[in-house]
Order: sequence, then structure tokens, then C-alpha cells
Amino acid sequence: MNLKFEEAFKSYKEYINIRLKAQSIRAIENRFKTNILPFWKDYNIYETTENDYIKWQCLIENKNYKNKYKQALHIAMVSFFNYCMKFYKLEKNIASIVGKFKDNENEEKKVDFYNIKEFKKFIKKVDNNVYKQFFNLMYFTGTRPGEAMALKFNDLSKYQISINKTIDERNKRKIGTPKTKKSKRKILIDKKLYKDLIKLKKEYQNTTDDYFIFGGSKPLAPTTINRHKIKACEKAKIRAITLHQFRHSHATLLINKKIIINEISDRL
Repeated sequence: MNLKFEEAFKSYKEYINIRLKAQSIRAIENRFKTNILPFWKDYNIYETTENDYIKWQCLIENKNYKNKYKQALHIAMVSFFNYCMKFYKLEKNIASIVGKFKDNENEEKKVDFYNIKEFKKFIKKVDNNVYKQFFNLMYFTGTRPGEAMALKFNDLSKYQISINKTIDERNKRKIGTPKTKKSKRKILIDKKLYKDLIKLKKEYQNTTDDYFIFGGSKPLAPTTINRHKIKACEKAKIRAITLHQFRHSHATLLINKKIIINEISDRL
């Protein structure tokens, strides 16, 4: 039997296109295009060996990628060969047999966040109220950036927000379902944040409950959010953290307040 790796991948793409979210599909396609297909594309999947997989791993190791990315490549290969076993009667999964990449134990794991003092220093310098409340919500609720951008006024009730959708930041701000089933949740917010969010309605013209809390008739753009963030950081003379690290900041805030891990997990 003869089936080239690249041809099998085309079929695999059709398979995942109706099963995974757009963001996951893009990530997988990028991994194959950048680091998998250049090596494997002309291989006959029925003749691939464990030794071939080890050669590929050595090639990847020489690129000095981070542990997390290397394991993502390995998982992509395991899933691909599982697909081939199911639909093309491939006898074995060489990726599973060889196993994952060895982690680089010297790799620094950098997880940055703002403590409450740093956040207050940062938020004072955000000069636009819509963006100010966006960062307040991110810091004091731990939502994912896409979840915060997707919030509408009909998701806001007295002292709580309802997370039931997200925005794909890389796909023309397309609205989709949250990352996982557990991601659909209600998050309690304090009175001040609630009042500040309600006041945002006055920032927009002809506001309805279907308006986005942050943006009005259309959601804020990630690039614009980041621009306001960088501007405030420069004014406050404080390092910039990523939007996702505001989520880390909230988790750290709760841990420091001695909130039990299960409650933090449910909230996030």
C-alpha cells in the first residue's frame, strides 16, 4: 500500500475542520506547515518507522523550541497517526511508541502577573473609560480576553456576569462558544465594577442590551486594546503583561486572599 503523508494530512484536515474550533484548527495547520510537513510530506505512511520519528525529533530539538511547543508538535503527530490507524488501517502509531520529547529542565518558566499595587499603578494611567473598565473586569474576574470582548449588556445582571460566548481574536472577531463546556459560567462581581459597567451604556449612542459592553455596536479590537495597554504601561513606567496574564493576575490575587483552589478553578 502507498499513501503519502501529505495526502493523508489533506484528509485529516477535512476531518478536524468539522470537529474542532477555528483557533485549534489554525494552530494545528501551522504546526504541520512549519515543522511537520517539510520533513514528512513525501513519506509513505505505511513505511514510516520509529527510527524516522526519532530523526524528526532530533531535527526539532535542534531548533531550541520551548517544551510546551515541542509537546504540542508531538500531540499533533499522535493524533494524526491515530486518525490513520482508524481510517487507513495503519498498523501502529510510531509517535505513541517513541514517546514525547524530553523536556529541557533548564528552561525558565516565566508566568508574569500584576499584584494589586502594580495593577492600581497601571489602571490609573488608562485614560479611556471603556478600556479602563475592560482591564478592571479582566483583573477582577479572570475572564479570558475573548470572553471579556464578547460580553454584551444582556450578559450583565446585578453583581454578576454570564460567560456564554467568546470572540476569536484572530478570525475577524467572530463570535463562538467558550473554550470548554465548563467555560460557560456565571461570575460574581463587586458593586463598584457592576456600577462602572452599567455606566458604560452612556458612552454609546442608541444603546441596547444587545450592545457589547466593551465597544458598543461592535467589540473592541485586540490590537487597539493592546495599544491602550502599552500606552498606560509607558505612562506608569511599568512592564507590560499580556492580556492573558491579567487572568494569571486574578488567580494570584485570589490565592493571596487564601481562597481555596476549587473555588478559584470554578471561577476561572
